Parts: sequence; C-alpha cells; structure tokens
Amino acid sequence: MDNNHQIRQPLLAPPPITPPLAPSLPPPAQIAGAGGVTGGACQVRCAGCKMVLTVGPGWKEFLCPSCQLPQMLPPELMRGNPTQIQRQQTNVPAHGVDPTKIQLPCIHCKAILNVPHGLSRFTCPQCHIDLAVDLSKIRQLLPPPLAPVPPEEVNEVAIEVEREEDEGGLAGETFMDYRPSKLSIGPPHPDPIVETSSLSAVQPPDPTYDLRIKDDLESSKALSCLQIETLVYACQRHLQHLQDGARAGFFVGDGAGVGKGRTIAGLIWENWHHGRRKALWISVGSDLKFDARRDLDDVGARCIEVHALNKLPYSKLDSKTVGVSEGVVFVTYSSLIASSEKGRSRLRQLVQWCGPEYDGLIIFDECHKAKNLVPEAGGKSTRTGEAVVEIQGRLPQARVVYCSATGASEPRNLGYMVRLGLWGAGTSFTSFKEFLGAMVKGGVGALELVAMDMKARGMYLCRTLSYNGAEFEVVEVQLEDKMTDMYIKAAEFWAVLRVELLSAIKFLTDEKSNTSLLWRLYWANHQRFFRHMCVSAKVPAVVRLAKQALLENKCVEYPDVCTGEARTEEAVSKHGLELDDFISGPCELLLKFVEENYPLPEKPEPLPDETMKELQRKRRSTTPDVSFTGRVSKVAKSEAESEEESEWQSETDTEPETESEDEFQICNICKSEEERKKLLQCSCCSQLVHPACLVPPVEEAISGEWSCHLCKEKTEEYLRASRAYFEELLKRYEGAVERKSKILEIIRSLDLPNNPLDDIIDQIGGPDKVAEITGRRGMLVRTSGGKGVTYQTRNTKDVTMEMVNMHEKQLFMDGKKLVAIISEAGSAGVSLQADRRALNQKRRVHITLELPWSADRAIQQFGRTHRSNQASAPEYRLLFTNLGGERRFASVVAKRLESLGALTQGDRRAGLSLSAYNYDSSYGKSALTMLYRGLMEQDQWPVVPPGCSSDNPETIEDFIQKGKAALVSVGIIRDPVIGTGKDSGKIYGRIVESDTSDVARFLNRLLGLPPEIQNRFFELFVSIFDLLVQNARSEGHLDSGIVDMKANTVELRGSPKTVHVDSMSGASTVLFSFILDRGMAWESASTLLEEKQTGASISTNNGFYESRREWMGRRHFVLAFEGSASGMYKIYRPTNGESLREMPLAELEDKYRKISSSQKARSGWEEEYDLSSKQCMHGPNCKWGSFCTVGRRRQEVNVLGGLILPVWGAIEKALSKQARLSHRRIRVVRIETTADNQRIVGLLIPIAAVESVLQDLAWVQDVDD
Repeated sequence: MDNNHQIRQPLLAPPPITPPLAPSLPPPAQIAGAGGVTGGACQVRCAGCKMVLTVGPGWKEFLCPSCQLPQMLPPELMRGNPTQIQRQQTNVPAHGVDPTKIQLPCIHCKAILNVPHGLSRFTCPQCHIDLAVDLSKIRQLLPPPLAPVPPEEVNEVAIEVEREEDEGGLAGETFMDYRPSKLSIGPPHPDPIVETSSLSAVQPPDPTYDLRIKDDLESSKALSCLQIETLVYACQRHLQHLQDGARAGFFVGDGAGVGKGRTIAGLIWENWHHGRRKALWISVGSDLKFDARRDLDDVGARCIEVHALNKLPYSKLDSKTVGVSEGVVFVTYSSLIASSEKGRSRLRQLVQWCGPEYDGLIIFDECHKAKNLVPEAGGKSTRTGEAVVEIQGRLPQARVVYCSATGASEPRNLGYMVRLGLWGAGTSFTSFKEFLGAMVKGGVGALELVAMDMKARGMYLCRTLSYNGAEFEVVEVQLEDKMTDMYIKAAEFWAVLRVELLSAIKFLTDEKSNTSLLWRLYWANHQRFFRHMCVSAKVPAVVRLAKQALLENKCVEYPDVCTGEARTEEAVSKHGLELDDFISGPCELLLKFVEENYPLPEKPEPLPDETMKELQRKRRSTTPDVSFTGRVSKVAKSEAESEEESEWQSETDTEPETESEDEFQICNICKSEEERKKLLQCSCCSQLVHPACLVPPVEEAISGEWSCHLCKEKTEEYLRASRAYFEELLKRYEGAVERKSKILEIIRSLDLPNNPLDDIIDQIGGPDKVAEITGRRGMLVRTSGGKGVTYQTRNTKDVTMEMVNMHEKQLFMDGKKLVAIISEAGSAGVSLQADRRALNQKRRVHITLELPWSADRAIQQFGRTHRSNQASAPEYRLLFTNLGGERRFASVVAKRLESLGALTQGDRRAGLSLSAYNYDSSYGKSALTMLYRGLMEQDQWPVVPPGCSSDNPETIEDFIQKGKAALVSVGIIRDPVIGTGKDSGKIYGRIVESDTSDVARFLNRLLGLPPEIQNRFFELFVSIFDLLVQNARSEGHLDSGIVDMKANTVELRGSPKTVHVDSMSGASTVLFSFILDRGMAWESASTLLEEKQTGASISTNNGFYESRREWMGRRHFVLAFEGSASGMYKIYRPTNGESLREMPLAELEDKYRKISSSQKARSGWEEEYDLSSKQCMHGPNCKWGSFCTVGRRRQEVNVLGGLILPVWGAIEKALSKQARLSHRRIRVVRIETTADNQRIVGLLIPIAAVESVLQDLAWVQDVDD
C-alpha cells in the first residue's frame, strides 16, 4: 500500500510542451471513471492537475488528457509485478484516491479504502463492517522494497548559466540618430536629434495626409523636417475616430529643444487654412503667451490673434463687448479651473465659445500639469485633471493634442489622455482601471510597449536633443567636521523636542488639543529642516566646483535653489534691515515651528475682584424669589384659569404680580406664621427665619441684606477654591511658557548653517558676480566693510520688479555675469543654454544641489541648459551627501525617471542612471520589513549588520539596542518600555503594521538620526535590498525591462506571420522566428585573450579555466580576464559567449582551475563548442528534452513584434499556461539580425506557447516581402 502511495507522487517537474503533439509523443491516458481499471492497467494521479488517470498496460510515458502535461510512471511502478498491483484495485472503482493515506481492500465488500497510517481499527463506510488491520497480510500485498533511487547529479555550472539566461542579454545602445523614415519635406533639424533604440525599431504608419501649408513651409524653412512630420501625423490622426465616436487625439512627446512650441503653431496655421479659425492653447503660465505669439509669427501666422483668457471678463467671449470671434485663446491650467464670484466658470465659458460641434484644436501644452487624475490609494483627483477630462468630454469632435516631454511619469498619469484609444470600447481593456492593472502587472516591459504601440499606430512621436557631449556625474559630498557636529546636535535637539512636546501635550484639555495636526506639522518640519541641512552641507563643495569651472573658462548654473524668502522676510520684520549675519533657514524654521505650534495650556482669565455680597447677589439672581409655600399657592390659584388662556397668553400680558404674598410667609425653622413682619430673608437661598429661632439668636435690627450661616460658609469656600484653581492653572501656563522660552533660547544658541542661496552668492562674489533668477523680492547683501549684512530689494530704479529676472538673464547670456542661480518660481520658460546667438557661449556646468521631488521637474530642469542651437552641451553635476537618509530624495526621483524613460521614450535606460538609488520598490518594502523584524528580534537578518561580526554576537546585540533607541527617538518604534531584571537596559516596543513597509517614511526619519547610526541603518537596509534583488534575478523574477538578445549570428527563420491588424491605423502584430548562434569559437576566444595580454596591466589570472568537477564524464571550460574592477573577472563560455556577470576571483578559483596547457584548453573548448549545438548543458537525458535551452549554442527564439496592446489579453492567457515560471512573465526583448541589421522589439514567446498564441488570435497569414 505504501507503494501505491508513492505511485502518485511525480518524481520530476513537468516539462513544457508545444501542441499539436508530434507523432512520436506518448498517447494520452484516460480519466478514471466508475468503471474501474481494465486488466494490466493502473491508476495514478496527474502531477499537474491532480486528476486520477488510468494508464494502459505496457505504457511508461503518457499525457494527461486534461492539462496536456507529459509525464512518466515512477520507477517503482515500472519494476513492480503488474499482477500484484492489479490485485490491489481489482474491479473496485477509485472514488477519490488520497495519496496521503494507505489504500486497503475491505475483506467483506472488496472496496478500496483510504486508511490513515497507524490506524489499526475502523468501520467500512460502504458495508459498515468493523475491520482490523492485519500487518502480516499487508506485507504480502506490498511489492518487495526497492533500492533507493540515487539523487540526480546537480550541474552547478548549468544552474549558473540558466540564471544568466533568465536575466537576459546585455544592454545595447540606448539612443539612435533620428530622421523621418517616411517623409522628406523640410530642412534638417539644426541640432542632432535622437530617438531611443526601442522606439526606432518601430515604424509609424504610412503618411497619407497632404499639408495645405507645405509649399509655404518649404519656401520659408520655418519648420524642420521633424516638426513637419509631427504636423502630418497629428492631422492624419485627427481624421480618425474612436469606437465611442470621439475624435482621436495625438501625443507630442518631444523633449526640450526639439521645438514643440513652433510645432503647435504650425498645427494651428494648418487648421486655419481649413477654415477652423478657433483654437484653445492651454499651458502652464500666462507669460508663455508671448512665446506663443513669437512661434505663430515664426511660421507666418501673423494674422492670427492670441487672446489671454485671464485678461478677459467672464461674459461670452464672442459677445460684442468682448469681441473674440476667432483666433487663439491662450489659457493657463489655473484659469481652466477658475470661476468668478458669481459662480461663472472659465471652462463653461470656453465650451460656450467653441460650441457643441467644435472641431478645432485643443492644445494641452505641458500636459503633465493634468497628472494625478487617478491618484494613488488615499489621495484625491486634482481639479486640473478633472477639468482636462471634462472639456474633452464636452467637445467630442475637437482635435486634441497632448504636448509634453514628461507627459506621464507613471502609467496612472495617462488617465487624462482619453483620446488615445488605449482603453475603452474596441480595445483589450474595457476601462482605464483595467489598463492600469495590466501595466502594473507587466512592469517596466509593459510600459515600454505602450510607447512603441502608440508610435506604430500613428498617435505618438518622441524625439529628443542628443545628449552626446553632455556629461553626467553623481558627486557624493563628504560632511565636513563642523557640519557633522552641527548635524549631531540638531538630531539630538529634535529628539529632545519630541519628548518635550509629548510632555506638554499631557497638560492640554481634550477639548482644546489637536495632537494629530501637531505631529503632522512636526514631521513635515523635521523633514524640511534636515533637507535644508543636507543642502547646506553641500555649499562648500558647490562653491569649490563653481570656482573650478570658472577657472576652466566655463560658466555655472544652479537650478531650483530654495530661496528661503519667507524666513528672511520674517527675520527682517523682527530685527530690521541690518543684521549681524545671513539668516539661518533651519534656525528660522525651528523657531517658527516652536513659536506657532508649541502646545500651551489656555491662559486662565484673572478672577474678578468680587466681595461676598456680590457673589451672594449673583446667587440670588439665579434663585427664585418666591418661597416654596408661595409657589404652591400660586400653582393652586392658576389652576382656575382656563388651559387655553394660560397656554396662548400673549407675551405682552406679563404684568407684575400685585397681590401680596405676606399671607404665605412662614419661618423655615419653627414653621410658624406668627410675627411675619419680623422674618429675616437670606439674600442667597431666600429662606425666611425668625431672628429668635437662629442659634445664637439675632437681637439687633438688621439693615440691608442678610445671609444665613450656611450660605456664608459656601461662599467663602467657593472663593478659596477659585483662587487655588486659578493659581494652579496660572502656574501650569507660566511653566509651559517658561519651557517654551527655554526651547527657543536653545534653538537660538544652536550653530546652524546659513541660507544656502545667500551663502553661495556671498562666497562666489556677491550679486555683482551672480545672476539671480528667482521669485523673491529682496535679498541680504554683505556690507562693504564685511561686518554684517543689509536687506535690499533686487530691482533698481532702471529695472522694474516684473523685469528684474529678464534683466538678470540677459546679463548672464551676455557674459557680464558667469554664474546663474534659478529657483523653481523663476525657471518657467527660461532657457540658459550656450546659445550660438548669445554672446556668452561658454560651456555650462549645471550643478544640482538637490534633485526635484518629481521626475517631471527633473526633466524640465535639465532642459533649461540643454536645448537646440547650442555651441556646447552642458556638464551635469548631481550632488548627494554621504548621509544615507538623503537617498530618500534620489529614490523618489529615480523611481519616476525609471518609468518616465520607459513610458514616454520607450526605453527605461533613456532616463538618468539613478536606478541604483530606487529603493521605494517592492524589493525595498520587503527589505524594510526584514530589517524591522530583525531589529525587533522576531527574525534573523539575512546579512550581518555593518560594524558587526557573526563571530561576536555581542556586537549584533549592541547594534540592535542602539538601533531601537534611535528608532524610538524618531517615532518609528512606539510605546517603548525599558526592561528590568535580567533584561535591564533592553528596549521593547512595537512598530505599527503600516510602517513596516513604508520605505519613504523610513528614509525620511533616517535624516533625523546622527550620521553614524543613520549610515549604519542605511547600509543594512541596502545590503538586504541588494540580496533580495540578486535572489529575484537568480530566480528569473526581476523585471529587467527591455533585454537585448545578443548572438554571433541571428537569422530570421521563414516568413513572419501577421496575427492581428489594427482596423484604425492599419498597424499589424507580427510573429517572428529567429535562429541564434550564441557560441564563441576557439579562434575568437584565443584572439581575445591575446589582445588582453598585450595591454599595459596584465593579470596573471587571465586565461582559460576548466571546472573542478565533472558532470557526465566531462568538464566545462571558460575564458577569464580581469574586468572593470580589481578582483572581478569577465567570463566567456564556448556555449553562449560573454557572461553578463563578472565573477570575483575567489569564486573563480573555487569553481575552476587554470589550464596551463594550450592544447588541453583548445580540445576541451572545441569539444564543448561542438556538443552544445546538439544538446543543452544537462546532457542528452535532460528532463526538459528539446525544450531546454540552457547552454545550448543554437536555439530558436520567437518574438511577437509590432502592435501588442490589442492582443494583450490573448498573450497573457497563453503565457499563464506555461509550466516554467520564467516563461509565464512578460519579457520584452530587442533582437537584430546579423545579415541585414533588421531590428525587432517585442514580446518573447516561449516555444511551448507559440501554438497557443496563434490559436487564441483571430487569424494568421504570411507577410508579403
């Protein structure tokens, strides 16, 4: 019975298979039914779908008829006696064989029962007979025990090669020179223009549109051939309609310097000639209206008026009073969402002006302003994004153009581009949500396909100015000793301030406190403060780089510098125009936060100086004047009145009571009505008493008000309690004010750095040497004597405040100032490149103190100094401190740049090489969770923390306790408790679930730690992160984007097959089959080694190696020589050429040994080279058979190219059926034939999935050559 249990366990993982089946493949098994098992047959459970199958007698290999999985019988069943196996299952139906139990026949009804191991007595569920297991007879039913199957020999080299192949090929050339492939109208562009190599592999559709302004453009040469190409394809696209009836839109994704503004002007001019005399031009700033006017003039459209909407009233634009009947209405995105006090909206005004049948242009210039229409979880849609979608919906026939170099920094920001037709009716995605889900699931590779798809369908063009000649350098700035000391003291102060705030909050009443707002402000200012510190730490390096550039006859630009104007103006308003030194931005920020947000208890109002009589009078005013007896009498009297009269009595019928109440007055002590005129009435409680009834009795006459003894005591007690309560509140308030004052004094005593902008200007030479292009009105300037600074306005008598930035820019472009500092507010539309038309044509050195918060702004920032018609390309210096926490800022931008390069340019490598800093990813979140679990001693770290040793556990324990204390100080570990007894000194606490994967919060809070522990934490985090990425790469799960498939020879096999044609654009989806030869012949390997041995530095370790172990009687051979870094070696194999990964010398010597004999190396190399053309590295008996390509020199590769999005669903379905995990994920590859250099970019389709893809798609036909 145990044997039967083993039968149902597959020994080998199932290999993939390509349907339809070849004749040589084994027949399918039959699904077991109620009819039992025929003679000689046996039942097994499928290794794939787990269905019970009947395998005919004599068959060792079979196919599951349900999941088509090829498999074979285990050796135990093949060698066993068929009659014995048959005896176990004779004529008994297999009702759910459970492989976890032993199958025994009932002695009475012969039913096969699933009996748990070790159960000796049970009842048959079919005939209800009590049964007992006879172990002696069970042994007779079982076949004799078989010798254990020897474990399969593991080929370590094959595993290593398989991992490399799953990673993909080498990265090729990122950009290609660009020329219009199907148009030859117009002059060439004045500067070299490039396109990503991925996009260049895709051809746009054939141009069919004939421009009406073509002759004018050819004669005036106002537009280059690239710009004219955009005009043709945009107008051609506008002739098409989407499935919902809306007119199709076009996306201009050209980078800075290509001339998007003039292209837009050309589109307006072309539509003008077709009678479409109205156009909407929506952009980011009202000043760009002048650029729009200039661009229209340049293309010859001087007759077209440009109307700035923000200068017009909210009434009808085409009314007689406004008089805008035609022309271009220039709108800013802020105007688009504006409305008047009476509720009239600009959007409704524009829709009314256009009319419902409007078919003119709507230009969304710098359309990245409309991003965040579909926010991330917990966010809200922006009003701008909603307005952009709304105006498109209300004008369905408008010709929409999206125009931006950074149109979508991630796929969710495509949500407003509803006219591209990427989702909705007639597409693979019914909604944008579904499209977004597929893109997120597909990773970077899927995003790259979107850009290529849009170009193939004629809705997208994206070219950029060549970055040839531009230099990028990431400069890591080491903190100086003084700055390190500042930073440590600042971190300690913030920790103290947090404790102080926690203490101060306890004195607040629940009604007055808003602690959640306080802590939001605290952490926001905490992040801003240390961000200032990081920027200030770079000032010495910035000044040094600037002076070096000036010595080299270059000029310098600092983009997006924070001005700190608000802090400066606050200080000037407090202390006057003359100060001792420049304002410290961090210091002023701290002062402002504490002054405005320190939680003070409410200051108590001083007690009024009241006498006892005044208090008693107040009490009497709240006490009825009538005694209880009088009230009862009055109630009795009022009962006689009619209910209607008392209920509906007029408010004017409130005459004073005139009837005397003397007859109802009695003594409250003796209850006597006698001597009513002698009764005394208490001025507080109003009770009446006889003077003689009091103890002691009152004998003298009472003049004025009188109070009883009890009321006097209560009044005095109240006065005492009030004074004590007031004094306690006042003490608490004054104590809080004193603590706040001490904190402010501590802040003022801290040695904190100056405002970076003022500091840089001062150290480089002052305002006379530096052109400042910012939004601030005034600045601090060092006095001529060098003692103190003075505040002065930036403009002069000759230059107005509105023109001061233009004046400063001109001084820089004329070479009168060689350093320019630009803030974000002053950078809109500013171009500072080494323009050939400018006097200052010195090379620009672009120094970035801090990367912008978004990739959109980063791309825009870099475009300020790199534009068309420049004499030289700029040098970019990106500065980071060696503080681990500052990588947070690089992480955010790197994440955006990575997907931005993929989405809007078709190749993620087109962005800056900052991916090494992208920690805010799924791997980063997993790494952070592991870091926290290790720190809280819930799990072990997979790496040893920096500065610790695995041989000395005390160092790790010390790091854990220091780390816990550090995270308590920045609020990551909550509810801390200090251990006692044997756990004395240990810190315990908790980390909330939401924080365990919040990488952004972790890196933000790291900034608030002293540099030493901050860097140790960051190194630990990065070590875990790198390990997870390496594991994902090894397992084939890493999203590597576009992968270049390199080989010695790449041949196209047969004719490509068209599997889909887009009805709107005519673009097609094509399946290509290639034969790759990846091997490296002996001649090539020996020649390469000779070249390396002739270099200046020759390593003694260079040469041929053989594996130390043998597999199936043979060894593997490699060529190794020293690579890019010392101690790292490049590896070449005879089977697949150059290896992606460089191998450390220690690993090389551990796995291989150097061959001294050239003849031995040659024979071994050539033998492996020849053998690899016929089989994989696993040998002739590989369990995957012909499907295995590991180490196979010649292999077949299938690539689905052209249009992919329309067939996305079918491809996902086909790939999801694959047995190997690495075959299930979407992989985008780039391959180029060696004979004719035909370049194809598309999805890699595993051989086993090809037939399934073809079956799921509509039709197949050969492509005509």
